[in-house]
Amino acid sequence: CQWRHIRMSVFLQLYSIRDLSQDFGVTTRTLRFYEEKGLLEPERRGRTRLYTAADRVRLKLILRGKQLGFTLDESAELIAMYDPDSNNVAQLQALIDKIREQRCRVEKQQQHIRLMLKDLKDWEQRSIKALRALVD
Repeated sequence: CQWRHIRMSVFLQLYSIRDLSQDFGVTTRTLRFYEEKGLLEPERRGRTRLYTAADRVRLKLILRGKQLGFTLDESAELIAMYDPDSNNVAQLQALIDKIREQRCRVEKQQQHIRLMLKDLKDWEQRSIKALRALVD
């Protein structure tokens, strides 16, 4: 029922597994996996999972971490550091450190890719010259 979805989502800020799946473009299996890992903790009403606004924020952070190349464990570690009763300086510093580490890894990969592209271009040119020498 459309009204029930609106009532649950807007007024109580509870979301079904289908709601989150559609809103974030992930499968329900992915959400269950995150639940198994302890990253999401939906309420249960019978067999129905109901996710809170906090679960929604955690999912957003997990997916953002994935986009930045963080492992699931790294994202979980950062999320677990959140403390609503503090200024979260430690969490932000840990995030900055992770970002710097990841940027360094990606820059190294980029350097390796540049070298590989150069080698591929060189070998392509050599192979073209060798083929022309055989055909001519």
